[in-house]
Formats: sequence, structure tokens, C-alpha cells
Amino acid sequence: METPRAVRAHSAASMRASARPPAPPGPVAAVRLKEILALIGDDLARVEKEFAGSLGSDVAIIDTLGRYLGEGGGKRIRPALFLLCARLCGYRGDRHVLFASVFELIHTATLVHDDIIDGSEMRRGRRTVNARWGSHLTVLLGDYLYLKSMTMALSADDLRCIKILCEITLTMIEGELMQAESNGSLDITEAEHLEIIRRKTAMLFSGCGRVAAELSGVDEERAVALESYARNLGMAFQLVDDLLDVTATASVLGKPVASDLKEGRLTLPLIYLLELGVDEHRRKLRMVLDDGGFDRVSLEEILDLSRRSGTLERTRRLALDYSEEAIRSLDAFPDSTVRRALIDVAEFITSRPY
Repeated sequence: METPRAVRAHSAASMRASARPPAPPGPVAAVRLKEILALIGDDLARVEKEFAGSLGSDVAIIDTLGRYLGEGGGKRIRPALFLLCARLCGYRGDRHVLFASVFELIHTATLVHDDIIDGSEMRRGRRTVNARWGSHLTVLLGDYLYLKSMTMALSADDLRCIKILCEITLTMIEGELMQAESNGSLDITEAEHLEIIRRKTAMLFSGCGRVAAELSGVDEERAVALESYARNLGMAFQLVDDLLDVTATASVLGKPVASDLKEGRLTLPLIYLLELGVDEHRRKLRMVLDDGGFDRVSLEEILDLSRRSGTLERTRRLALDYSEEAIRSLDAFPDSTVRRALIDVAEFITSRPY
């Protein structure tokens, strides 16, 4: 996979004390976030309406499941990113709301399928669709949402964007298959984990940048730069989620703590922990995977090992590397209110406390 300049040097550098300490956690000031959202507030409201409509159907069961999904809410990170990217490129058309909704619909389809694969019972603080209606109906709903997103995109009559969306979806499914194959393994490497993240998470982020650039008709240099910004942003976002999976509370996550580990997946801090080659680390993580929970080894023990070994900080430094590379990609664009907002978004993602 392509890696940013800062990340290419990361593995060697992270084995010694970092010359640059991680930025202290703390959210971007609330007033700044309000300013960012104000830039796209009207369009986000239109996206919310379009998205809600896309979940409806004259087939009663689809309408019921769709309304349940819609009531669960969501951060709408991908639509907001797409709208900001389109604004940065000076887009003046009328298809940005449609495509922003398409990205949220694709994301929703992936969550529906992920919850089936993982056997998850909680999402955003409420029961998952499969926990309420079973996997048979839910897998069909996920398929329906994928196809609905493509049908919506086709209505824009832009084959360039359809091609990008198809490539994104295929790559995300490949990432899901790769992750499923590695489930329960203690031998997954940093490079393999980052490739799964690139495919499962960062690819959809990067598509927000690329489609926004294509719709706006910017030159190739800026299109590549915006795609790079969004891809690196997605990498940083997921790496912070890796941290939060084992450090946050259930109320913050909206799902059980350490769900990845209990479901057999190692996040990057734990992959780094195993890289140290300590038999005790491997033995304890093996017990958690075998038990599917913390019956013999507590989460506090795993957290203590990670903190003392520096693997949480090492993961945060890598997230910062990706965030900084995302910001550098914006050098292709002149200074503007929207460009500064996108910089703030990158900084905000890595400032989430863990």
C-alpha cells in the first residue's frame, strides 16, 4: 500500500524515543466546530432528509428496518467530509447532496454487514438490526442498501463517479474478507493491519475527496491531493478508533468496550505489544481470544501492559503521522476558510482523548 512520507520512517523511528511528543488530547474548541458545521449546515440538513428518504420503501419490512436504522442517528462524518471537499473545490452544481447521501448509505450498509459478521448486539447505544430481526433479514438489508446507493448514484448520470464508487465498494469487501481471514490470529503484522484499515475505512474516506474533485472538475494535481488528504484522514480516524476500542467507555463508544478484541481482532496497540516478543503478552492475549472475553485476563491487565510498553503512544504517533500527511496534502489548495476547516478536522480526529 502507498504510505505517507512520515509513516515510511515510522517503524524504525518508533523503536526509539520519539523526538516529537504526541499532541495532548483535547477537542477543538466547540466554537470552531460550530464554525466548521456552519459552512455546510444547510447542505447537511438536506443530506439528512435525502438519506432518511433513501431508507424508506413501499415494502413494509424494508421500511421498518430502514426507519430503525435512521432513528439510530450517526455522526455523518463522511457526508460532512464530502461536502467540505466539494466546497474546497468550488463546486457549484446540484448533485453534492445526492452523493453525500450515497456515501452515508454505503457506510450504513457496511455497518449492517459488519454487525452480522461480528455478531454484534449493540451499535450507537441500541440493539443492532441483526440482534432484533436476525441475520437472514439483516444480510438482505445490507445488500439492499448497497444496491440502493448505486441506484441513487446512477441517477446523477456520471459514469466517472460510478466507477469510483464501484472500486471503493469492491475494495471495502476485500478488506472485510482479509480481516475475517486473520480473525483469531496472533500473527497479524502492522503492515497487514494497516492494509485492512486502508481498504475497510480509508478507501471510503478517499472516495469522498475523489468524487468531490471529479464533480468539481479540478485539475489532476488537486484531485490527487484531495484524495490523499481524505485517505490519510481515514487512516488516522481508524487508528484512533483502535485506541478507543480498549480505552474508552461503553457510553462513549455506543457499543461494548474492547469489542474488537473479544471478537478475535487485534488492534494496532496489541499488535505492537506482541511485536515486543514477550511470552506473557502473547499468553494473556491468547487467553482473551480463546475465551471471547475477559474471563481469565482482565481488560485492565491488557491496558496496563499496553501503557507500560508504550504501544498506545506508538499508535497515537502513527495516527498523528497520517493526520499531518493529510494536512500537507492541502498545500495544493490556496488558503481559504474551507481549507482551514479541513485542517482543523484532521487535528480534531487525533485529539480525541483515549
